[in-house]
Amino acid sequence: MLQVYLVRHGETVWNAERRIQGQSDSPLTEKGEQQAHQVGERVKRLGITHVIASDLGRTRRTAEIIADACGCTVTLDPRLRELNMGVLEKRPLDGLTEEEERWRSTLVDGTVDGRIPQGESMAEMAARMHDALNACLSLPAGSRPLLVSHGMALGGLISTILGLPAHAERRLRLRNCSISRVDHQHSAWLAEGWVVETAGDVSHLDAPALDELQR
Repeated sequence: MLQVYLVRHGETVWNAERRIQGQSDSPLTEKGEQQAHQVGERVKRLGITHVIASDLGRTRRTAEIIADACGCTVTLDPRLRELNMGVLEKRPLDGLTEEEERWRSTLVDGTVDGRIPQGESMAEMAARMHDALNACLSLPAGSRPLLVSHGMALGGLISTILGLPAHAERRLRLRNCSISRVDHQHSAWLAEGWVVETAGDVSHLDAPALDELQR
């Protein structure tokens, strides 16, 4: 059985400012750095063999801190990037027009093929996230990889593993530096392939992070 750990990046300046990030970037806050160190302390005894991260700065920095704790190097994979949020990237969440908020809402309210202009659909994002996850099946036997990605991206991945459509209403909260785990296994009682073991665990954090969409 292959176990894959999934970690969302630490809190960023734009998370704290409630600003839309997408594939644009902002640095980790001091709290975000602390969260990444707490993940490292949690997972360093789990036998992590590979740390693979989105190539965006916030995930790369989070991965570097975790990899240092685990004695690993970091491999970058652009398929693990956050959803491309098009023309709304860098915009304050509280400053959107009514039309812009309707565009954003299509990503979370179950709209089929919803997308922000010049952005990406949830289905497109989920497809590349599954490609990145399935690439772990080619790692050497006995590997235990940890992937560092983003809130929308990991939420879409876990939801589709559970059999929900990529565009399903977003109901899975994955806070900054939460840890999830998915296993690829063969069982008489579960579906073949990927199954969800845990999702959104923040028990290692001394103060759970705020979700950037929560008021």
